[in-house]
Amino acid sequence: MPTSKQPPRRGPARGTAARQASLREHNLSLVLGHVLDADAPVSRADLAAATGLTRATVSALVDLLVESRVLAEGEPVQTGTAGRPAVPLTPARGTLAGLGLEVNVDYLGVRAVDLAGDVLADVVVPGDHHASDPAVVLADLAARAADVAHDLEARGVDVVGASLALPGLVDPSADRLRVAPNLGWADVDLSALREVAPFDRLGLTVTNEANLAAVAEWRARRRALPSFLYVSGEVGIGGALVHEHAVFGGVRGWSGELGHTTVEPDGPLCACGAHGCLEAYAGKDALMIAAGLDRLGPLVDLCARADEGDAPALAALARGGWALGVALASFVNLTDVAHIVLGGIYGPLEPYLRAHVAAELEARVLTAPREDLVVEPSLAGAEAAMTGGAVEVLRGLAADPSSRLPA
Repeated sequence: MPTSKQPPRRGPARGTAARQASLREHNLSLVLGHVLDADAPVSRADLAAATGLTRATVSALVDLLVESRVLAEGEPVQTGTAGRPAVPLTPARGTLAGLGLEVNVDYLGVRAVDLAGDVLADVVVPGDHHASDPAVVLADLAARAADVAHDLEARGVDVVGASLALPGLVDPSADRLRVAPNLGWADVDLSALREVAPFDRLGLTVTNEANLAAVAEWRARRRALPSFLYVSGEVGIGGALVHEHAVFGGVRGWSGELGHTTVEPDGPLCACGAHGCLEAYAGKDALMIAAGLDRLGPLVDLCARADEGDAPALAALARGGWALGVALASFVNLTDVAHIVLGGIYGPLEPYLRAHVAAELEARVLTAPREDLVVEPSLAGAEAAMTGGAVEVLRGLAADPSSRLPA
């Protein structure tokens, strides 16, 4: 930018202070990020070596983060070398928490997670939200989130934000849910939700369910898997492509609608209005109905039938595994992803689906004879999108740690 358009300086002190404040913010984030990403407690000396900052600078920054209840100090440990014992630093437990919220077709929930990854509160409410009223469901969710936030704050936990996972196309630029076929929701204005307690004071972000579940998976693997496809199997089927530690959202943030991949153009009708989508074969409702079970029943019923050798259950799983394998093969051929994680219902169903999925991948992926393709169940656990939402809130804190510093 030409210097003639730059604002004039009002003296050297103001310019220096601005640079120092910006530098401190950067260094606080750098130090906190190293502690949060570490697989084991680290010392101030470790942080100095990793960041290139002086020990005095690291110590001052750590003192601020400890005072703000972001980091915690353990008991000093003698390292076996000369000098004072090292004081291990870890993310603080039970002091700050993010709220992860989710509305899915057969449940809604609220989960609070702290910086150490501990779950401080967990509310999951089963229900049938097919063709539901979004205003009613979202009001119910907000009330439950308010109860959780109140309980945590009464225990001395500072709730720093909330993130909502929805199973559909979320348009953040317009603050709307464009469509969630399995809920029967379309063009839902989300702006009013931000004015409802507790979101009016905590803030609220809204994201696609599979994207947040992928964040939880990335965190569960201690960031050791930089690129993978996360498949979220529920009534609907979502997908999220993580590349180099970041979720690929596409141009409008709508990528990953794996459930609406066409398996057979003349196949059964899908909730989206098209025929032959993957969800119509391998979604939870499709599997339960094909097995002769109540679509709202627990997944363990399907597993139990399969374990007993029940023919309809085994046929449903074989058909679902075939369809999933066909869809995944197309995805692999298009993206060259080398690692696939099966989450949601596909975690417990993976032993029953494995052979059918593998057969299609072997037959259809062009590189299959030459390159290994890893397919494995998720480590993130049940309702992973809620965990991912809480993690995203706390990642925002890690990017702006000065917001937690004393005034």
